Amino acid sequence: MGKRIRISNERLNCFGTWVKTDGVDYEQFQKNPVMLWMHWRGIIIGCIKDLKVEGTDITGEPYFDEVRDESKLAKQQWDKGTLKMCSPYFEIIETSEDPALLQPGQTRPTVTKCKLMEVSMVDMGGNDDNIVMLSYQGNELKLAACEDSAALPLLKMNGGAIPQNNNSKTEETMNVDFKAIALKLGLPETATEADILGKVGILLGFQTANVELRKQLDEIKLAGVTQMVDEAIRAGKFNADKKEHFISLGKTMGVDALKLTLDSMATVTKPLQLLNSGGGVAGTMTTGQWNKLSEVPEAQLKLMRENDPDKYRALYKAEYGIDCPKF
Repeated sequence: MGKRIRISNERLNCFGTWVKTDGVDYEQFQKNPVMLWMHWRGIIIGCIKDLKVEGTDITGEPYFDEVRDESKLAKQQWDKGTLKMCSPYFEIIETSEDPALLQPGQTRPTVTKCKLMEVSMVDMGGNDDNIVMLSYQGNELKLAACEDSAALPLLKMNGGAIPQNNNSKTEETMNVDFKAIALKLGLPETATEADILGKVGILLGFQTANVELRKQLDEIKLAGVTQMVDEAIRAGKFNADKKEHFISLGKTMGVDALKLTLDSMATVTKPLQLLNSGGGVAGTMTTGQWNKLSEVPEAQLKLMRENDPDKYRALYKAEYGIDCPKF
């Protein structure tokens, strides 16, 4: 039995709302319990096994398929205990502003009905128990401080005033954050938001270029490994059916190590090469000196019959004066 993780409960989350556990529809999810990395579509790292609802808790067992690099890394960190949180992605179906369903500090309507779409492993959670993502009619809800949403608007207090968001930051705190980010990016602390975004854009460009350069370097290395393996095959060091094995070996150990390995391998001598080597097994006569079958050393007679049948038939006729029977 593997470690389990809490997918959802009825605790107030970072959006200033909470999700009723008995209103979660997870029927479709159980048919395809996909687990993503950081809610990235297409970055599937496994699935959620043994989904359970116990009281207000929805839990499951993360299974990492280790097909993608993200899955392998996530599993290692999950096993080590450094990756601890997951994030359910809920599609909102129905909400309620019923005071009986409001919790202290709540700023948005309660999600009474929703559909569980997927579960992701994430680095940082939006609340103490897990992180929640919400959407409405297929559109992700990005709810910043005092930002409104037609699907999940801020609650109104008596008199119609909007309550203070219990998750919002003060302007002073935001300024401190901007200074810290600017300094981290190598900018002066007086840098504006536009300056910071510009620097982030440049860094993202460098990141993209770095990924592309790494890809090109890998392709060049692969081409070098493939050429080296092809040359070894032509030299007769091993057969072509071992090509993929040695290419894979070259990817793992590197070009220099592969070259050292191939250089240490002797060229395979084929039987026909031995037959025509010039000295013969017995070292008495060469192929060109044999005039009839009886002159061929016994050790080479079978090799000639199998590897040079035309020569064998010619020497047979020279020996007996008749054509060699079919064999």
